[in-house]
Amino acid sequence: MSSKTILTGIQPSGALHLGNYFGAAKKMVALQDAGDCYLFIANYHALTTVHEADVLRDWTFQLAVDYLALGIDPERTVLYRQSDVPEVQELTWLLSNVINVGFLQTGTSYKDKVAKGIIPSVGLFNYPVLMASDILCYDSDLVPVGRDQAQHLEFTRRMARAFNHRYGEVLRVPEALIDEETALVPGTDGGKMSKSLGNTIPVFLKGKKLKKALGQIVTDSTPLEEPKDPDNCNVMALYKLFASQDEVTELAGRYRAGNFGYGHAKLALQEVMERELGEAWARRDALMAAPEKVEAILQAGAERARVRARAVLDRALKACGIR
Repeated sequence: MSSKTILTGIQPSGALHLGNYFGAAKKMVALQDAGDCYLFIANYHALTTVHEADVLRDWTFQLAVDYLALGIDPERTVLYRQSDVPEVQELTWLLSNVINVGFLQTGTSYKDKVAKGIIPSVGLFNYPVLMASDILCYDSDLVPVGRDQAQHLEFTRRMARAFNHRYGEVLRVPEALIDEETALVPGTDGGKMSKSLGNTIPVFLKGKKLKKALGQIVTDSTPLEEPKDPDNCNVMALYKLFASQDEVTELAGRYRAGNFGYGHAKLALQEVMERELGEAWARRDALMAAPEKVEAILQAGAERARVRARAVLDRALKACGIR
């Protein structure tokens, strides 16, 4: 292959919010011309936390719609459900036999959950093995990650090397595509935007619902007529993510001049959000009205993904003596 294979996955765990948009979705759209892109919806991974069948089905479908609406092009990116590629599960079992329990126990995510009192399932414990299979099954070259996620990919690299040490050079060892410019997207309370904290602003809210959500952004009690500090304002922090530098400078001047309230700032934020996301909102409405089109895209993506996954799995099975 002449171009690099870039792969990433996303869990269907609820409505896509602005943190997801700037941290993953927008960047994946921008990467589409950088190589052979694979994007999967990790519905098997979601089983560790989502236990209602109808909820999981709905979130999986909506996540596919969201990414398509935001600009994922199924001609340039192979978009598919994790569960539609059974080869990944077979490779997971093979990898499970070359990695030891003690190593998996060192996982930061696993240890954090246990420390919080969560009783771990076998699925949660084996999560890194399935994740490694997701990556290795497509001969992935690059996996976009933030620095805080680097350990996840290192687990994958170690499993690939362990398999290759035992059976020969069968699996491609991927590299991290480190994101050095991950923006901190503040939630409505000023902390990092997170579903678990309940401080999110969904990407596809619009109109009165969006206005209501923005109205919940925490601000200080500086009176309308007094100057305000744009460098210590949650509304301005979000505005900067959408606006041009000239727009940011102009709005900062209005903050410092006084007679400008946070309600005005929230309206300005809504305007720049509508400008950037308006077309995506319209595309999403059209896709939600055509579920058969979305399903056809996912099925076509799975067919393309399985061609690559089958070739990798066959190599691995033959190396193990299964084939």
